Parts: sequence; structure tokens; C-alpha cells
Amino acid sequence: RTQNHRLHGAAALSASAEAVRSPGQGPAIYALVALLLAYILSFVDRNVMAVLIGPIREDFAISDFQYSLLHGFAFSMFYIFLGLPIARIADRGSRKWVITAGVFFWSLMTCLCGAARSFGGLFLARVGVGVGEAALSPPAYSLIADYFSEERLPRAMAVYTLGITIGGGLAYILGSAVYEYFAAREALTLPLFGEMRPWQVTFVVVGAPGFLLVLMLGLMAEPP
Repeated sequence: RTQNHRLHGAAALSASAEAVRSPGQGPAIYALVALLLAYILSFVDRNVMAVLIGPIREDFAISDFQYSLLHGFAFSMFYIFLGLPIARIADRGSRKWVITAGVFFWSLMTCLCGAARSFGGLFLARVGVGVGEAALSPPAYSLIADYFSEERLPRAMAVYTLGITIGGGLAYILGSAVYEYFAAREALTLPLFGEMRPWQVTFVVVGAPGFLLVLMLGLMAEPP
């Protein structure tokens, strides 16, 4: 009888722990959609540079090597190395707000790519994009693992990683469409930015949706 009581107690404790660990389906799905959108946007913002290689090289008179620094090194090196300390911050603090701050920062830096007036300015803005995007995946993986049970987790992870291919494709589709739209029109002048070329406006347009996503992420409930 004592053994049965222990087994029932252990089962109840396990069920209680699972209930605490896994929030309701509604909040979990909301969080997954928000994180998927953030992942899609991250690939749009990092890859749109590839669409704009021609006008950027023409305006700044940069070499292939300098362009590789903008598109590769400036983003990738800081994205790789900052992922570790940011993951540690997420372990100790609010994962939701780490992601929200990262989305805000990389969206701001993407818009500032459009404000760049020199190779150096564009390089620093691209570094900022990498720094901001490093704050997404480490806490996102942790959140998804807490939102979904072991049975549902593989499917949730599969949905999240769709952001890689969807965002990578949209970067070329949206980037080229936005650039062509503004290239066919007169020069645009924006407050604080001044007169902007079509490639600069493209950075601002693809970076701006991140500020709306920040609001969506702010409403996301973080599981215990």
C-alpha cells in the first residue's frame, strides 16, 4: 500500500510539473507565431544586402573584398560570438525581453543602414544588425521547449525553423520589389534621414516592420 501511495504521489507530482511547464495551447501558439515572424524578419534584414550589391558598390565605390566585409564579416562574426553571452543572459533573466530588445535593436540598425553615407557607417550598422539578431535563437529555443510538451516539441521546432527558408526567400522578393518601386520614382526625402537613394529607402522599409513585431512580442507570456 505504501508503495502504491508513493507511485500515485510521484505520478501526481509529474503531472503537476508538466502542467506548470507547459502553458495552455493558445499562449503557446501565439508565442510560436511571434517567434516565427521574428525569425523570418531576421533573415529578411540580414540578406536584403545581397539584393542591393549593385547600387551600394556604385555609390561607395567599394571593392568585392569590402562588400564581403559588409555582407559577411560585419554581420557573422558578432552574430556568432555574442550568441554565447546573450544565451547566458537569457538563462538568468527574462527570455521574452531579451528577444524583444534584440528585435528592436536589429530593426533600428537595419533602418540605420539606410542612413549610412559611407562604407564605415554601413559597416557599423551591419555590426549592429548582427548583434541584435544574436539575441533571438538562444532564448527562442528555450522558450519553445517550455511552451510545448515533448510530444509536440519536434513539430513546434520545425515550424520555427521554417523562418530560415521563408525569410531567406522573402529577402530577395521583397528587397527587389521595394528597390524597383522607389528606383522608378523621384528621390525621396525623409525626416532625420534627408534625401535618400532607392537602396537606402529599401533598408528602412524592410527594417520598419520590426518595430510592430516588438509590440507583438511584448504581449507574449513567458512560461515559468
